[in-house]
Amino acid sequence: MPTENETNTPRVAVVTGAAQGIGRAVALALAQRGFALALSDLRSPVETLADVRPFAEAIEHVGDISNENLVVNFGEAVKSKWGRVDVLVNNAGISSISPAERVSGTQFRRVLEVNLLAPFILCRVFGLLMLAQGAGSIVNIASIAGLMGISDRVAYNASKHGVIGLTRTLAAEWGGRGVRCNAVCPAWVKTPMDVADQASSGYTDEDITDRVPMGRFASPQDIAAAVVFLADSEQSSFINGQSIAVDGGWTVDGSWQSLRLKRRS
Repeated sequence: MPTENETNTPRVAVVTGAAQGIGRAVALALAQRGFALALSDLRSPVETLADVRPFAEAIEHVGDISNENLVVNFGEAVKSKWGRVDVLVNNAGISSISPAERVSGTQFRRVLEVNLLAPFILCRVFGLLMLAQGAGSIVNIASIAGLMGISDRVAYNASKHGVIGLTRTLAAEWGGRGVRCNAVCPAWVKTPMDVADQASSGYTDEDITDRVPMGRFASPQDIAAAVVFLADSEQSSFINGQSIAVDGGWTVDGSWQSLRLKRRS
């Protein structure tokens, strides 16, 4: 559990996409470990604020994080409130499911703006505070789509590959100055985004569970546990620049389908 610094200021975590799903689970897990929270989303994360306030102080920031001026203002609000930031979780993102030949430049650009440009801006704004402190942990939520190709997700895949590249570059540049940067790569997670994607693209629960050696979707809490580990400067102090798959074994199982299912208990 984090301790307060000499000025009695709590450890501070910034979480984007905090209104639901993974972001909400991450915020609650960090609050339960004593972090004050700055929560960002396109809409007010009212449910998340209700979850975390029994454990920790929290503020919200509503708006589009691909807007650089908005992120700069967010950084100023956090600095004014607490004077520090210890953890940044870049979780906000959008999906895009369509064959590559049907994706317009406008659609592709928007996915990159939210999923890649926005995390870079947030890393730069809050990374400057961390670098001034000489300490901090950035956790980018990438995807197994950043580790491999998945059909009908050309913009999403490209954005998540980019997030992993961003993670590795910042780890190389900032690790020696006390700021670690890592990525968590979930497989399919049961969230409102998955419900919407499943409804629009026609895949079923079985399409996912039959592919995962552990035979289930990830939960938001599975991803939050990995984030909390990487955020903890004692448990993961020498982990930097890594992309950790939280996927139940999806990316390591090269079996054909009948063999994969034969191995189920």
